[in-house]
Amino acid sequence: MSQKEKVILAYSGGLDTSIIIPWLKENYDYEVIAVAADVGQGDELNPLKEKAIKTGASKIYIEDLKEEFVTDFIYPTLKAGAVYEGKYLLGTSFARPIIAKRLVEIAEKEGAVAIAHGATGKGNDQVRFELTIKALAPHLKIIAPWRIWDIKSREDAIDYAQQRNIPIPVTKKDNYSMDRNLWHLSHEGSDLEDPWNEPKYDNLLKLMVPPEKAPDKPTYVEIYFEKGIPKKVNGVEYNPVQLIEVLNKLGGENGIGIVDMVENRLVGMKSRGVYETPGGTILYAAHRELELLCLDRDTLHYKDIVAQRFAELVYYGQWYTPLREAISAFVDVTQETVTGTVRMKLYKGNCMPAGAKSDYSLYSEELSTFGRDAVYNQKDAEGFINLFGLPLKVRALMLEKNSSKDKNNV
Repeated sequence: MSQKEKVILAYSGGLDTSIIIPWLKENYDYEVIAVAADVGQGDELNPLKEKAIKTGASKIYIEDLKEEFVTDFIYPTLKAGAVYEGKYLLGTSFARPIIAKRLVEIAEKEGAVAIAHGATGKGNDQVRFELTIKALAPHLKIIAPWRIWDIKSREDAIDYAQQRNIPIPVTKKDNYSMDRNLWHLSHEGSDLEDPWNEPKYDNLLKLMVPPEKAPDKPTYVEIYFEKGIPKKVNGVEYNPVQLIEVLNKLGGENGIGIVDMVENRLVGMKSRGVYETPGGTILYAAHRELELLCLDRDTLHYKDIVAQRFAELVYYGQWYTPLREAISAFVDVTQETVTGTVRMKLYKGNCMPAGAKSDYSLYSEELSTFGRDAVYNQKDAEGFINLFGLPLKVRALMLEKNSSKDKNNV
């Protein structure tokens, strides 16, 4: 009897991937090997081993990718200052390429012929998974059940699971689509699909308290960065995973990091989501303050342009591309002097700067002071303005001259 071909399934234990195991067996007769990537989901992973086997997987890998996730994906994006559409800190976006990378590695190890995922045909994740697979293992077949099967909604998926006695983590009454990792927690679907509906934060939030329920006294936190990478919180050095966990706790207690936005998906439609990113919000704000202190004007302003493109590349699933790698190389050069300490004030959802210092600071109190100084000759400004404004003056004189001609011709 010939051995069955193998398929690697990106497995989360959620609604979609729970029903994909029996669906793959029914429709392809593959041996299904589940792979769950631990990128900081917490307790969600505990029941997965038993659940995957019970629903038909031959084996399951549960891979701890948390530290690699932080050092190789979160930190490069943080250093770039990349924010999608001015609000989204890319929590789901940069988790997908590291997961897909591990899927490819296990597919090679197991001799699998295909990789399957539970991303829908309406979303961004299908692109992120598949572009990574194409970049790293172009020979592997990709199966995306949501683009093939007759299931058309989450309600249909719930019915499919119940018909096969598959335990699922949602009901038709509590039907948010959530994605959690070390960096953030996203919420989509249900009442959030109407942008006019205010999120029910008391029931929705999992990582933080609503800002109005945060303490009445502010919390101060000091973060030390070395070449753009956070190393210490309040003077204590942490490993990358611990550092984000500490800041998540501080941010969550103070209601920091709620983003409610309507965003432009890569596939062409708009979607509405609520994101919780407590530690990430603090890190982005602190990193920006340090850059304002340490980067020269031209580099800072050009880096802002690059940051927007970097954010698009991450959001679009183009992590493993020459352009993303080239931008990261540029960013790394800019971060050579981004070393120092930033103090942030956390208060009822607000994350405010409260001081910054660095041995590489370009701020000179002697130059900037409003008091008497012996360094800056204010008369020098006149020549600078004359030269800087010369093109404007020349154009104005031209317009004035031609205006006079027009009047004389009337």
